[in-house]
Amino acid sequence: MTITVFGYSASTYSLVIFHILKELGLSYEVVQPSSFEEIKSPDYLATKHPFGRIPSLSDDGFHIYESRAIARTKTSTVLIPSDVQKAALVDQFISVETSYYTQHLGKLIYQLIFKKRHGGEPDLKAVNEAREELVKTLDVYEKLLEGKDYLTGEFTLADLLHIPATFYAINVAGEGDLWSKRPNVSRWWKNISERECWKTLSVNIN
Repeated sequence: MTITVFGYSASTYSLVIFHILKELGLSYEVVQPSSFEEIKSPDYLATKHPFGRIPSLSDDGFHIYESRAIARTKTSTVLIPSDVQKAALVDQFISVETSYYTQHLGKLIYQLIFKKRHGGEPDLKAVNEAREELVKTLDVYEKLLEGKDYLTGEFTLADLLHIPATFYAINVAGEGDLWSKRPNVSRWWKNISERECWKTLSVNIN
């Protein structure tokens, strides 16, 4: 049966799932909610996501929501090493990505991109605060990536989770200097963003 992803095609969270499915060579269809009201409807809350969010995924009767949980179900044998200690390092960097990277990056791209698209103006105080915190994180990444092409040494789910939001920040929000001025971070970004599966997805992002 076809895998169905419920989510917006431009969402960074949905893009994570699309990228994973492409890396795995799995076909899928995308069902985009028709409106914000739809994802808050009783039917959506009961059958897709109880908190009224996206994405969620259905696969042959199995339904799951939350992007990182979805990612885990599809990458348990690929993009995550079978060795327990190596797998733990992947989990470590997924936690780092969630807590110290995307937490600040998400605030930045919300203000600079998505808030403007919905008719609002960026809160410059929030922009500067998010940027300052992201700078601190990227300084740590610069040290962590010394002598490595990827966070754990090889491309894993931990690297992949960084891609969509970072792409938006660099290519849409114009924040590329934050990455390019750090040689190790810049090399890492080049490695993960030039994967063929991501390149086919990103051509329509603007």
